[in-house]
Amino acid sequence: MSAVLWQRTEGAGLALGGLLIAALAAPGWGVLLWLAILLAPDLAMLGYLAGPRAGAALYNLVHLYALPFLLAAAGVALGLTGLIAGGGLWLAHIGIDRALGYGLKLPSGFRDTHLGRIGRES
Repeated sequence: MSAVLWQRTEGAGLALGGLLIAALAAPGWGVLLWLAILLAPDLAMLGYLAGPRAGAALYNLVHLYALPFLLAAAGVALGLTGLIAGGGLWLAHIGIDRALGYGLKLPSGFRDTHLGRIGRES
């Protein structure tokens, strides 16, 4: 199996784990709130309005596995299940992205990622 396929498989596993964390921490949240939190990290694409280098930096910062883990850990330390669930959903978002082949961005453009080029060729 190629390294890219391994990373995509890892992403799928982390997505499932993140969803499980969120479900266990905040089972009463509505579907719309779950979807909003799941999609929120993609707001980092707005960084591309400042150019590809700034866009890639902001997108990559928001799509690091470490940040949702830290948010969930803060939730455990503070006894705040909302932070735990939010971290789980954020982790799930990143995992879903990786599983679908949307990797960390290169400064050359949004379609250039560490997992290869995304989108259709023009």
